[in-house]
Amino acid sequence: MKKLWTYENGLLSLLCITFGLVFVDRFAFIYLTPYISSDLNLNNTQIGILVSALSLSWAASGYFTTGWAEARNKKKPVFILVTILFSICSISSGLATGFWILLTARLMMGVFEGPTLPLIQSFLAKESTPSRLGFNMGALQSFGSTLFGMILAPVVLVAMAERLGWRSTFYIAGIPGLIMAFLGWLFIKPSTAISLEKTEDSSLSFGELWKYKNVRVATILSCLGLAWLNSCLTFMPEFFVKVHHIETGNIGNIMGLMGLSSFLSGIMVTALSDRMGRKKVISFFLLIGVFYPLSILLLGGSSLQLVAMFLAFFMFGTFPIIFAAIPFQTVPRHSVGKAIGLIVGVGEIVGGVIIPFLDGVLADTWGLTMPFWVSTLSATLAFLISFSLIEPKRA
Repeated sequence: MKKLWTYENGLLSLLCITFGLVFVDRFAFIYLTPYISSDLNLNNTQIGILVSALSLSWAASGYFTTGWAEARNKKKPVFILVTILFSICSISSGLATGFWILLTARLMMGVFEGPTLPLIQSFLAKESTPSRLGFNMGALQSFGSTLFGMILAPVVLVAMAERLGWRSTFYIAGIPGLIMAFLGWLFIKPSTAISLEKTEDSSLSFGELWKYKNVRVATILSCLGLAWLNSCLTFMPEFFVKVHHIETGNIGNIMGLMGLSSFLSGIMVTALSDRMGRKKVISFFLLIGVFYPLSILLLGGSSLQLVAMFLAFFMFGTFPIIFAAIPFQTVPRHSVGKAIGLIVGVGEIVGGVIIPFLDGVLADTWGLTMPFWVSTLSATLAFLISFSLIEPKRA
């Protein structure tokens, strides 16, 4: 029982909940779009801008803010501050009376949410038992972003919007983040946020980080992985309704199934990498991921489609390894957060901003199948490029 109540497990629990709230607030707009667009008279272009704007500011802030905090050994106060501010931005989203006010709130939310992922992962990586590094990172993704953001959030937020309205839903959604900021201030030890190196050592520059081959490869894999994910998830509901003629009410069940797959893969794939090594596990599941968009395209109406989609979506479990475990085992400890911010930030810009926009243009020009071919190509390239990784040394 004493082994269960350790600082490592307590930190994991606190960071999982905080990370989950980040994704609840981030995805809240997507889940509440029908209510918001009707009330504020938003068109599809404006909706797309609102989604892409948050990804863009998230990416830039994740790198620069984390780098600033690491260089000055201010990671804990910065983490507490941005947790408070993104919660306030969530609340302020409910005050929006038009597109421009909502856009400002979403941009600022991206600025404050961007550093949370690299800071949280750097905290957890520092306190992780070496044999549990991959598992902890996977648990952070599965119990944090996936359980909260992809499984519970759509059900809870939509139910609240139905009963209370979308504005009240935003007000309520921001409150838990304020509570977690207070608990984080009390619970996170100062030593967790200080690197193992001397405090006067400055954080590595972009050029110095880019010299590490694994950082370069992980950044490319981040771009391709997020392109794979966003190309499918953004256009899958419309594709199933318009091409496969599935009833709209069943789309939620399919999305929930993908949430379950990502939940399980975040634990199983990462734990497997602790035992078998990062490189071979990443390569294997990137190959599996190639069949996810193909199963959507080619198995329509087949009883095997949902099974194939569920299993192929296990590629999602490679994300915490690529985003966190690889940089943690590659660069000096005092620059881990900045490396994570770089890898995730570039991936967000390419896979979260540019690719979805291009997918929309391709879909309008050549049909709704195009995003899924982009996704297939992205996973295939990621699989081939993964062989360039250098297997990190065991801690």
